[in-house]
Amino acid sequence: MRNSQDFAPPGRRRTGVLTAALALASALVLAGCGGTGTPAAKSAGAGASSAADADRIEPLATTPAPELPVTVKSADGKRTTITSADRIVPLTGSLNEIVFTLGLGKQVVARDITATFEQAEKLPVVTRAHDVSAESVLSLKPTVVLADTTTGPAEAIGQIRDAGIPLVVVEPAKELADVGRRIETVAAALGVPKSGAELKKRTQERIDAVRDSIPAPAEGAKKPRVAFLYLRGSASVYLLGGRESGASSLLEAAGAVDAGKASGLKKDFTAITSEALAKAAPDAILVMTKGLESVGGVDGLVKIPGVAETPAGLDRRIVSIDDGVLLNYGPRTDRVLSELVEQLYPENGAAK
Repeated sequence: MRNSQDFAPPGRRRTGVLTAALALASALVLAGCGGTGTPAAKSAGAGASSAADADRIEPLATTPAPELPVTVKSADGKRTTITSADRIVPLTGSLNEIVFTLGLGKQVVARDITATFEQAEKLPVVTRAHDVSAESVLSLKPTVVLADTTTGPAEAIGQIRDAGIPLVVVEPAKELADVGRRIETVAAALGVPKSGAELKKRTQERIDAVRDSIPAPAEGAKKPRVAFLYLRGSASVYLLGGRESGASSLLEAAGAVDAGKASGLKKDFTAITSEALAKAAPDAILVMTKGLESVGGVDGLVKIPGVAETPAGLDRRIVSIDDGVLLNYGPRTDRVLSELVEQLYPENGAAK
């Protein structure tokens, strides 16, 4: 878990209660889920997936030729000059996704464990759980390394920079409004700004098309309240997302209410309790696919204290989306939003 890949939501922050939870969960769970992405498991009552190909990315039609050198300012305040994009190492799944979609996949020589899409699956992994291995990165002789402010540990980032490798730190994406900015930043660092502008435009148009397809609520109907739960059953990690979980923007774009945020949870995650769930009172629950699998599916989910007593638990209304893409806020976000809409409103048919 910025994104998140990163099964802390993909490529995303690792602070507070989530950090401790992930340290434990990653050792027990992530080693078994770092390969190809699995299409989202279907929830009880959900329609067929509109994102069955969510484990693949769709590169731009034209392969760009980087115009280098360029000098860019990293999110950590440092200025970095990139002279070659021949050997690229993106250190989060979401950054890997952007680089591949820009058409530079052949220059990528490594991946983070959260880069779950098919085109990256044969690349060597340079992370251990959620931490970067500086030795693994340097052994691949990269010409540029891309990280974001959630990438760690700091010692590894420092070691890569001390070796003279150009390293660019990018601000993580936290909401839909960040998608275009993040694409532009990566494209500029790799010397392909025109491709960045093209991908930004394509991505925004697709997101807008999904939003336009969201069914209008019936007269007098309330927006569905959706709670985002982060689950790692093997490590007994059960967390309820709040305002900073990263899911709010997606839920609100899908015409729903983030139940955790609406109940007053201001941080990213808090431990699930019966009281917290009762206050959130979700009509539906959003989970990551492997998180749902880790607790034994819907049958196991409703056994978590407090879940069965919520409207969502009573109706077994569970929305499940692939871990490696849910909170990337990148070129595949339109697919995520489409699947979210499809599963939330199955009676209205899939959003196209």
